[in-house]
Amino acid sequence: MKILYIHQYFKTPREPGATRIYFIVQQLLKEGHEVTVITQNKKITASDREEVYIDGINIVYLKNAYSNEMSIPMRIKSFFNFMYKSSFEVFKHKNIDLVIATSTPLSVGLPALLLKKIKDIPFVFEVRDLWPEVPIQMGGLKNPLVKKIAIWFEKTIYKNASHIVALSPGMYEGVIKYVSSDKVSMIPNMAKKEHFWPREKSKDCIKKLQLRESSFKVIHFGTMGIANGLQYFIEAAKIAHDKGIMDVDFILLGEGKAEKTLKLFAESNKLTNVFFYERLAMKETSEVVNVCDISVVPFLNIPILSTNSPNKLFDSLAAGKPIIVNSNGWTKKMVEENSCGAFVDPENPNELFELIMEWKNQPNLLKIMGDNSRKLAETTYDESILTKRFASIINTFNNK
Repeated sequence: MKILYIHQYFKTPREPGATRIYFIVQQLLKEGHEVTVITQNKKITASDREEVYIDGINIVYLKNAYSNEMSIPMRIKSFFNFMYKSSFEVFKHKNIDLVIATSTPLSVGLPALLLKKIKDIPFVFEVRDLWPEVPIQMGGLKNPLVKKIAIWFEKTIYKNASHIVALSPGMYEGVIKYVSSDKVSMIPNMAKKEHFWPREKSKDCIKKLQLRESSFKVIHFGTMGIANGLQYFIEAAKIAHDKGIMDVDFILLGEGKAEKTLKLFAESNKLTNVFFYERLAMKETSEVVNVCDISVVPFLNIPILSTNSPNKLFDSLAAGKPIIVNSNGWTKKMVEENSCGAFVDPENPNELFELIMEWKNQPNLLKIMGDNSRKLAETTYDESILTKRFASIINTFNNK
């Protein structure tokens, strides 16, 4: 089949960012499909559109800027700009058999919906966050009329999609409020065992990061957005610092809207145990994660965020790291039932600090949890498993 894949934030492994869609597309290519990805790139200079061929994927970049550091009005402008441009772009492609649109934002569903209504081309919609419920609960969407329109649009996308893929049990439940469960599948984010894996810690990497080889290293990697609740993480670092515990390093790898505030807090409190690094491509990120001892995956204590399916959690599984979560949802159940991590109170950074100190002195327990993480990645969440599951859904459209 000829497939159009609409994803505003598409990244290859050579770029910083989430690569779920890259691996899904690679599997679709293996199964004989022809895939064109429509995405964005702010660096296009020659025109508003650039078409390239990377790793077997035909990629159309539309000129558009987006960053987690943007204000809410600027983000909305970015969403609508991509929606507008991609809605025209999709009609340039001929003999399309299927469209896949992946949120966020929810607005990526419009070009798929237009093709469905005008050309009767079916589309699969992937729900990576429950929009508009996430911005509503986080206070970014307050106008009653806009809320009503956004919820109506969400229902419209779901009802017109031929199939929907949700990334967590909570997202699945959020979708089936509006459509039959028969057309909804749950396929979470993916571990990448070939790219994140436990191995000997690189002394060169530790030296490059200017960390002590003997320190106990705790990491959060990925977006430093408001939703990630990283003040909680850095408060735990402050507790350690104030207690004079200087053999534990707290590492923040990434960027986002909360980054400046976090850096200011660390500087004003003279936290010499907190280290910030810019986001890196997957290979370099894997090296940094590997030299760390624990991965922390925090979020704000907002109900809708407990439905999250964070990339960093699944990459931490593949890396064989014990994981601390503070979302009282399916990720809590995952790490506890598989003995690969623990849950801490999202309102109590002292509990995070105390657990880190407890684990620091139990290397055997860390080894057991790390092994369990890797086993779970290999047997349940690896991309080699989940991309095939996704492709099996797409293959059902071959004979339609």
